[in-house]
Amino acid sequence: MLDALRLSLNSQAVLAFLVYIVVAAILFALFQFVYTRLTPHKEFELIREGNTAAALALGGALIGFAIPASNIITYSVSVLDAVVWAVIAAVVQLLAFFATSLVLKGLSGRIARGELASAIYAGCVAISVGLLNAACMTPAA
Repeated sequence: MLDALRLSLNSQAVLAFLVYIVVAAILFALFQFVYTRLTPHKEFELIREGNTAAALALGGALIGFAIPASNIITYSVSVLDAVVWAVIAAVVQLLAFFATSLVLKGLSGRIARGELASAIYAGCVAISVGLLNAACMTPAA
């Protein structure tokens, strides 16, 4: 058992983990930053005020980004490869918000007013798009 632990926790594996977890955290933070700047409503301000709708919508978008990002990390051949595909995942997630805004007129205002139905729908679309995005981001056979 000790040999198996030494094998799985070798310095190369630990270093790779540290590099990827730091890169993932940076990508996650950057996605959150960009997303909250491009949406018309002020998510963090609304969340601090107790707006559950804003928290649900943003949470769905974050999960919708994290799902393909985790798939990307699993299948990437390098850190640069992971970063490029994570940027693509982020763009798809942003497009999903804007498409949802076209389907559900006044989405940003609805979220700002605390309308849970709109936020739940937006969050579910974001998660669904994230799942589909992740499924599409697999290595070519």
